[in-house]
Parts: sequence; structure tokens; C-alpha cells
Amino acid sequence: MKGMNPKQMKKMMKQLGIKMEELEGVKEVIIRFENKEIVISEPIVTIIEAMGEKSYQIVGKEEVREILNIPEEDIKLVMEQTGVDYETAKKALEETKGDLAEAILKLQEA
Repeated sequence: MKGMNPKQMKKMMKQLGIKMEELEGVKEVIIRFENKEIVISEPIVTIIEAMGEKSYQIVGKEEVREILNIPEEDIKLVMEQTGVDYETAKKALEETKGDLAEAILKLQEA
């Protein structure tokens, strides 16, 4: 298929019953895992439909972000030990990557 122009390719795919459509206006695509997420910015998303099944092709800039799951008990413990509100306790735990002692010390020093 080397050297085939896009118009010929599209015609051939149509004959095979394969439809391609580019999604317009997509700002980002996020693929979430338990402890991380892949964020694709400035994506070009193409839907390919063949034999009743849809596939998505995504091209763009990839960034991998870690997700820190902080247990509610840890947030409550930091709140009790420091007297701060929920959001402040959660933020301190996120900043210390879930380290209880470090989060408490950090809030007591503030």
C-alpha cells in the first residue's frame, strides 16, 4: 500500500466496509489505571468502524501522572492530630505522598 494516496485508501476501506471518522474538538484523552493515568493532550482521535466494532486511534502528546490513593482513615487522623479541615489534611498527605508523620509535622509547623 506504499505510495497510495489518502483518497484511494479511503475508497478502498469503504469498499471493505470500514468507516473512518475524525472526532473534532477533543481537548484531551485520559486513560485511568488504579495508580496512574495517561493524559494525551492535543489529541487527534479517529474512529474506525469495521464489522460493527469501533476502534479509537489516538495520536498526541503523552504525559503519565501518578495517582495517590489516600485512605479516609489517614485523612481523619491528620485532621484529629492537627485540627485542620478535611481539604487541608488531604492536601498535606498528597504533598508528602501519604506519609502520615510528615504531613502532621508539616501542618503543626505552619
